[in-house]
Amino acid sequence: MNESLHIVCPHCHTTNRVKSEQLGSAPDCGQCHQPLFTGHPVALDDEAAFDKHITRSQVPVLVDFWAPWCGPCRMMAPAYEKAAAELEPRVRVAKVNTEAAQALGGRYNIRSIPTLALFAGGKEVARQPGAMTNPAQIVQWVMTHLPR
Repeated sequence: MNESLHIVCPHCHTTNRVKSEQLGSAPDCGQCHQPLFTGHPVALDDEAAFDKHITRSQVPVLVDFWAPWCGPCRMMAPAYEKAAAELEPRVRVAKVNTEAAQALGGRYNIRSIPTLALFAGGKEVARQPGAMTNPAQIVQWVMTHLPR
């Protein structure tokens, strides 16, 4: 399988073309030369960057809608961080601070936080409100909802 995928850089948000078999070998961005996958969630509080990652990346994007004042969000953060290390590069892992990006929270009708939303092909394919504090539980939820 020698398929090329579009991957949006988490640093400069440039769309890169990466061969699928190279995903696991830590590809760098052609523009800024930073790693395309860091094993950490990328903050997507800017609406334009969020839209680019959701619509242009050809890997699914897992988004944690959270807020700094939210206790359950802070409880889930370490598990989400560990899940990111397991899920990337198969899935881009991101966070949206609903305080900083209120328009995104409104657009996706986020009514409780934390809320995980999985996007594939530019569309939301699954949603899970409430904190998950076990990294394996987060990974399992994502793997269950990935498009085949």
